[in-house]
Amino acid sequence: MTIPEIILWSGLRSKKLDGYKFRRQQIILNYIADFYCHELRLIVEVEGEIHSLTENKEYDKTRYNTLTKNGYNIIRLSNAEVESDLNSAINRIRTFIAEICPPRRGTTGGLSNEKQL
Repeated sequence: MTIPEIILWSGLRSKKLDGYKFRRQQIILNYIADFYCHELRLIVEVEGEIHSLTENKEYDKTRYNTLTKNGYNIIRLSNAEVESDLNSAINRIRTFIAEICPPRRGTTGGLSNEKQL
């Protein structure tokens, strides 16, 4: 794991994020997700500068499309975001979860995928 992944794992492990269980380095459809919550079908990716290279952008786009078409939700965080403010990164994940999940009690809602690429 990279340093930013280790930092984020400290905020996700042991059901620290609202009781959701996350796994690290989870294989999903021949891809390795940095972090994965099965209950939410949520993939959390921590990305560095390598993802801005042209050759990696196409791979990332194909990967994103394959995973979302198969019902996975994906949120991407930058290395800098995680390293500079872990609480903000965790809150961003929490907000994303609220957007993709119906409330556990009360009204119902639907699942959606993040539209960021």
